[in-house]
Amino acid sequence: MCGIFGIIGKYDESKAKSALAKLAHRGPDSCDIIQKQNLFFAHQRLSILDINKRANQPLHVENTLLSFNGEIYNYKELKKELSSEYLFTTQSDSEVIIAAYKKWGIDFVNHLRGMFAIALLDNEKLYLFRDRLGKKPLFYMQTKDSFIFASEIKALIPFLQKIEMDEDALLSYLSFLAPTPPFTFFKDIKKLGSGEYLSYEALHVEVQNYYNILDTKPNIIRCRDEAISKLETTLKESIDMRLDSDVPMASLLSGGIDSATINYNAKQNNKELQTYTIGYENFAKYDERQNAKDTADFLGVQNKAIEINQNSFIDASEKVLDTLDEPLNDPASVPLYLLFEEIKKDGYKVVMSGEGSDELFLGYRQYFEYLDIESLGAIKNKNWLKRYFKNNFSQNREWEHYKRIFEDSTLFRTSGENFTDLQKNQLLRLHVEDNQALKYLNKYLTNFKNSLHVEPSSWYSYIDLQLFQAEHFLTKLDRVSMAHSIESRTPFLDHKLIETVFSLEPKLRYQDGVTKSLLKEIMKEKLDTKILSRKKKGFANPYMEYLVNSKKIKLIQEVNKQTQLFKEEKLAEYINGAKSGAFKQHIWGLYVLSVWIKKYLL
Repeated sequence: MCGIFGIIGKYDESKAKSALAKLAHRGPDSCDIIQKQNLFFAHQRLSILDINKRANQPLHVENTLLSFNGEIYNYKELKKELSSEYLFTTQSDSEVIIAAYKKWGIDFVNHLRGMFAIALLDNEKLYLFRDRLGKKPLFYMQTKDSFIFASEIKALIPFLQKIEMDEDALLSYLSFLAPTPPFTFFKDIKKLGSGEYLSYEALHVEVQNYYNILDTKPNIIRCRDEAISKLETTLKESIDMRLDSDVPMASLLSGGIDSATINYNAKQNNKELQTYTIGYENFAKYDERQNAKDTADFLGVQNKAIEINQNSFIDASEKVLDTLDEPLNDPASVPLYLLFEEIKKDGYKVVMSGEGSDELFLGYRQYFEYLDIESLGAIKNKNWLKRYFKNNFSQNREWEHYKRIFEDSTLFRTSGENFTDLQKNQLLRLHVEDNQALKYLNKYLTNFKNSLHVEPSSWYSYIDLQLFQAEHFLTKLDRVSMAHSIESRTPFLDHKLIETVFSLEPKLRYQDGVTKSLLKEIMKEKLDTKILSRKKKGFANPYMEYLVNSKKIKLIQEVNKQTQLFKEEKLAEYINGAKSGAFKQHIWGLYVLSVWIKKYLL
């Protein structure tokens, strides 16, 4: 895992090197630059495969330059295929990317299996690629004289003429916990979405999709036994591929089925990973240490737990919010940051993590609740119900769901949906129309409607992978792990595994009413029944208790006095609700936003 950075066009050398240095944490092992007039092309390397300096980047082959962040897990197979046409001089996966591009042009990206952010300069034309599932970030901006790209926003901020908040980023963040592509909170900085590539030449920027999950045909596999067999094979293959490393590896362990599945398969592959778990002082209801210890004992692996208290959480939160560069509404980023800090101290550079399993195998109970509500859309005479819900507003989440289904609007808008449009309209000193947030989903809704997929559960998984995972969970995972120069690998988010899931008859995933039914079936002979039946905690933590007890929550109203962004009375209502256990995610999101506003706008 690494940091990439480049400027095409005019630049100041000192300013460019200073910006690049802001990415040093992503690649502390080496820093190399190719520079000449109107070109600054750089790379910060975290050595994982072929740690010899011969594999340092940028790679320069003929008229092509490469700066690459990520891992290509099928690079050995590709290398074998390409070796008759290309003379390899390293054992790295980055050289395979160059060789693949030389053979297949920009179609090379469809041959890669892995996670990546890639910058390729071919003569005067620049290509940027973000991997299919959005595991690796890529940001860009264009000035009057230059085009600039980077792995993190912090390296682009120095090139802004002034800092302004992007309204679309704000509104999509309030709705979906993170800004939706291409928006960032910095008005002139954009991000590539998952499965997108950008081309830049002669001052012209074009962004296109190269991958769409929905191109996978549904209903290819209709038999449950066949589904389980194919999923088991592909999942094992995905985990095995991600165990290849020339440096020490570890794994997160929660006590649930996802991390247990990864560690079980690693052990079967003769890789016993050191595992890590988080606990909270005086908050047993959030604590997973005992569950993780039981799982580790069952699997026969070593487990190390760290304990977090209010002081360590609050102290770390400032570093974390600075690391993220822009608001991201996920309080789990703080304990995860502290966990990776401990992993770094123990000398590990690669960590396995279980993101993506819930979206693929329907691990959220709310998926089943939404499916129940969807059935009400078939009611023929629902005009009275439509009028009733429209005229009788409630803050209750279920009210919003029924209103949508009776007005034939899109019901499910990601598992991370936070503020509804009507809530935003009540809170903000902006006029927000009902269903305004669909603006940020329209691209995905169009893709879904134009595909062969029609079943609601397929939409749930698709949009959650695109936004809830790529822009929320994976953004968190990338930033907090790379802050400590650690590469995170997520075997459930392998595109071959995802395509297998989307090729199933959809009801196979939910017809028995059990969350993660297919994954539990795969692992029932391999894991203890306690692990299979354990209630999901989902990295829950006492963030609101800490925020209230530390009085940090006051910052929201203090910042609002200066910005007047929110209506005071409604803001106070939300804060009081959070103190009694309601609207917790809403208030954490407003706190994170307030920290950012104070730093960059006040």
